[in-house]
Amino acid sequence: MRALLVLAATISLTWGALISGTILDKNTSKPIANAIIISQGKEYRSDCNGSFKVPSSPIIGVRAVGYERKFYKNGGKMYLNPFNPKALYLSSFGATSSKLMGNAKELIKSTEINALVIDMKMDRGQIAFKTANPIANSIGAQDVILFKDIKKFVADLHKEKIYVIARIVSFKDTPYVTAYPAMGVKAANGSLFKDKEGLYWIDPSRKEPREYILNIAAEAASAGFDEIQFDYVRFPDAKGVKFSVENSQAERVKAISGFLEAARARLTPYNVFISADIFGYVSWHNADIEIGQRVDALSPYVDYLSPMLYPSGFNAGIPGHPDPVKANYEVVKQSLDKALEKSATSPKSYRPWLQAFRDYAFDRRIYGAKEIREQISASEAFGSCGWILWNPRNVYSSDGLK
Repeated sequence: MRALLVLAATISLTWGALISGTILDKNTSKPIANAIIISQGKEYRSDCNGSFKVPSSPIIGVRAVGYERKFYKNGGKMYLNPFNPKALYLSSFGATSSKLMGNAKELIKSTEINALVIDMKMDRGQIAFKTANPIANSIGAQDVILFKDIKKFVADLHKEKIYVIARIVSFKDTPYVTAYPAMGVKAANGSLFKDKEGLYWIDPSRKEPREYILNIAAEAASAGFDEIQFDYVRFPDAKGVKFSVENSQAERVKAISGFLEAARARLTPYNVFISADIFGYVSWHNADIEIGQRVDALSPYVDYLSPMLYPSGFNAGIPGHPDPVKANYEVVKQSLDKALEKSATSPKSYRPWLQAFRDYAFDRRIYGAKEIREQISASEAFGSCGWILWNPRNVYSSDGLK
């Protein structure tokens, strides 16, 4: 009997330690359904009235697709501001260049740009900030440290009202595969696969490397980034490659969606937005185009999908538009429409990459004000949560920007 009373008291205390509230749009005071609430390291959702009841926690994290993220100490009414990131991409080198970063900040002050995507785990596997990660330090991934104090860097950008996204290049990683060759993608003859740049790839079907990638992502989240964006979250687009599992669509999709599922679980305590970059043509296919990316399989695990909709990258055109650089609006709008059909989510769950560099595949045209605005207009007509401009040289102007 005494044991039952103790058990009853324990249950009462557990269920009694709850916090409730309502999440509202700051501008309209209307409830936000399906908003994300983070308490005690776990994720919960608001109901159709914006209401929730979760285990009590000193700090409650709140965010929603198409809104900002915030932290609260108490329940009650919680307000979120609508927010659409309109971003520029900067490499780690660009972000630490006074000239390139200075130009980006000037555009943020004078145009609609309000966000930056910055490399933290770089294309060649280097970690751009100082980390205590033992693997990163042992494999040479810290040979180039560009951010000595990453928390201060992010905090300083936040002071300037800039939304900051950490780009994490996931499975293209020469230092890691050099140190752990068993974890690499293999060529048909059994040797390590090298892509056209001569770089090695982690085999996404291997679960062992996930912890390394996700620990780096978690460090970036801990540093204060608003969003973690996974790029190269796919298998290499090459023929005849071998993995630790059968090279089939089912296994490829399982590996990539499994990685993003693990990423969401790992990053939940930080109340950070999660996004993933996907090939532009993925929007048009029901299959995974042999890289493990399928819209319907990936969308449940991220807040935003970011298809790379550079017209120059659509080498085969799209239906009705064989010359995509002459159909910038149509490429972006129709690709997003196709993706939405497959994910059955919301237009706000998308934030496309747009082309801000000279065409390399068709007529070599310069992408100036007209071409950039056509892409932006298509994205906004679709209703996406902002957009991102890509220029590999990190050189941007106000052309095409409001």
